[in-house]
Amino acid sequence: MIVGIDIGGTKCATVIAQETNDNIVFLSRLELKTKGTAFEIIHRLKEQVKEQMAGLNLKKSDIERIGISCGGPLDNQKGIILSPPNLKGWDDIHICDMMVNEFGAPCKLQNDADASAIAEWRYGAAKGYKNAIFMTFGTGLGAGLILNNQLYSGSNGMAGEVGHVRLSSTGPIGYGKKGSFEGFCSGGGIAQQIQSFIKKKKLKGITWPWFDNDNMSAKELSELAKDGDSLALELFSTIGRYLGLGLSTIIDILNPEIIVIGGIYMRSHQFMDSSMYKVLKKETLPHSMINFQIKPSGLGEKIGDYACICASL
Repeated sequence: MIVGIDIGGTKCATVIAQETNDNIVFLSRLELKTKGTAFEIIHRLKEQVKEQMAGLNLKKSDIERIGISCGGPLDNQKGIILSPPNLKGWDDIHICDMMVNEFGAPCKLQNDADASAIAEWRYGAAKGYKNAIFMTFGTGLGAGLILNNQLYSGSNGMAGEVGHVRLSSTGPIGYGKKGSFEGFCSGGGIAQQIQSFIKKKKLKGITWPWFDNDNMSAKELSELAKDGDSLALELFSTIGRYLGLGLSTIIDILNPEIIVIGGIYMRSHQFMDSSMYKVLKKETLPHSMINFQIKPSGLGEKIGDYACICASL
């Protein structure tokens, strides 16, 4: 039995699963919102796992290992969460020690993008590829790198922090930096862009039914785009251009066979693809685009569950 804990900026989940030769069998899953202090949330996560174990009639001795997937920066060798930008107050959190003390099973901490890359490579859209990249596109933006059939995490686990790359001298703030890749391509960044977009349109004298929504999310924008809203589609086209700009740099540097993207791209890529590919055609080395493809996550909404289980490996 494997316990998986997926820690996100908006919500967390705990799962209990078994690994087979070619898949993962999920036995239990519970969610909670990421509200409260780090220690309050961790306490609730531990209690949630205990509740799931009781429901499955499991003892602590039945748990073989624990995997934790979380946004970076992390010290995955020591199992410490180091102040992720989307987890305010999670500073120097020795989460693996806490879980080992509670459940007695070995625990591993993995960057969520790295864990998701392993999951997609083993079970999803990147299966069978030698050089593959997985990109989160949710509350934040990060990348997990599978290079020459193995995870590349860098000298101290910081490889793949593509969200910190600056695409423009101005723009929405993500990962603590204006105009960053995460600022343009993340849930928080899109929320900022929506309000900036509304302000610019109003200055031009344009009014629109949804312009009075001060807290519109990427999900709500996607619903408008699905209904054919022209201004929502216009904004998604801009987001797609910046996505293409960021991807072009990654493709030229790492020359992957495939990039798999989760989150908002997975749910709304049809509104971004045209402008994204237009930029890729202009900015990327043509030879790097031969036999290359971009796909939405093959594991869909279960990518986080697979990732936290794969983090235990």
